[in-house]
Amino acid sequence: MKDEGIIETNPVTDEFISKTSNEELLSVLDYVQDAIIIDDENGNTLWVNKAAEELYYIKKEDIIGHNISELENSGIFSPSVAKMVLEKKKSVSILHSNKEGKKLLTTGSPIFGQDHKIKKIISTSRDITELIQLKNRIEDVQTALDELKSQKKVFYGDIIANSPTMYNVIQLAKRLAQIDSTVLITGESGVGKGVIAKLLHETGKRKNYPFVKVNCGAIPDNLIESELFGYESGAFTGSRKEGKKGLFEMAQNGTIFLDEISELPLHLQVKILQIIQDKEIQRVGSVESISVNVRIIAATNKDLHSMVNEGKFREDLYYRLYVVPINIPPLRERQEDIIPMVRHFLQKYNKKFNDKKRIDHNTIAMLIKYHWPGNVRELENIIERLIITTKGTIILPDNLPTYIFENTRSTSGEITLFPIMNLKKALEETEKQILKNAADKYKTTRQIAKALGVSQPTVVRKMQRYKITGSIDA
Repeated sequence: MKDEGIIETNPVTDEFISKTSNEELLSVLDYVQDAIIIDDENGNTLWVNKAAEELYYIKKEDIIGHNISELENSGIFSPSVAKMVLEKKKSVSILHSNKEGKKLLTTGSPIFGQDHKIKKIISTSRDITELIQLKNRIEDVQTALDELKSQKKVFYGDIIANSPTMYNVIQLAKRLAQIDSTVLITGESGVGKGVIAKLLHETGKRKNYPFVKVNCGAIPDNLIESELFGYESGAFTGSRKEGKKGLFEMAQNGTIFLDEISELPLHLQVKILQIIQDKEIQRVGSVESISVNVRIIAATNKDLHSMVNEGKFREDLYYRLYVVPINIPPLRERQEDIIPMVRHFLQKYNKKFNDKKRIDHNTIAMLIKYHWPGNVRELENIIERLIITTKGTIILPDNLPTYIFENTRSTSGEITLFPIMNLKKALEETEKQILKNAADKYKTTRQIAKALGVSQPTVVRKMQRYKITGSIDA
């Protein structure tokens, strides 16, 4: 067996080298399309070719003579494969990105002397961005087909129910849409209470009549009564001479959505209770009642039961609202919805800004691991921001806001190492290793699919392909 890195000789090669100067040999390497960098046994850069200058956006004079640790710390090579070769004393290949976000396959190979010590490191890099993009497009098509086969995903506006909990919420809302009763929607800020309220209206019998949304926390206390119920001519200083219809009258025969109902003052809570019971309102400054035929949907991000105990919310109104509650779980409790939502918002804002941004799988992994205190609203805002601010075509982890990147980077972005091999084999080995790591960490293929940002059938198919076995349940 020959020693790795020791070059075997033959007469033809020896004769060619003996008749060719070093300058001529390096000139030949300058015309090679792959980036080539040569370092000495101490990690000092000796030479780079033109392709390396173009691929890494560097100049020869800026790196020749500099040490690989210095170049790595400055971000020119992130990471330095030559440094890994010196540490491991064997060939190393990695997948990484350059400054512009292009995906590179880089292989570092040691050249050993007769004393079995490293004398030189030859590093070669190739841009495989287009190949990965093609692979991603094929995966997207396959995933879309898998999802169509599964028939589990439900879309409504910007609400996507891929998780069982959110699927149940939408199905419950569609059933309640056919019943003309008062509904209370609960959930954290940003989970989509307004969208569920609109779903109740647009799939019910009142869909051809007005849908009036009222943010009870956004109207000043001295105006909210007149805004809700209207007022008569001369009811107060500054009022219109002809009076004004209130929001309940404007919602006649339709639906009124009282968002943040917990912010209503106690004296107005009594009037809402009367409307639910009597179907009548009184304008400010009037003694006459006006019949209103409206469906009331209320929403809150607060614990109304606790507010009742504290005397901040009327108990009788609470029980009239709480007849049919719908609770929307926070995004962190339905991670299955994150990937399809990311795709949905990518399509939405790519179309809006006439762009074609894609998202790196490491970025998706970070988005899944983030706790999303602002829920769906925060996720949508982040995707819109990324499409606007990302310079390249691929959204990388570095493009994420600092608070998301720092929150998740400790468990993301690991570098995959594998022996030197052809490009197709390298990509397959990388994919296989990622699947193995996920199979070791998660108990079911659904959990693996969630972590990797692909569908469960895709995981099953690839595990079968790579013969990855273990105690894995669906």
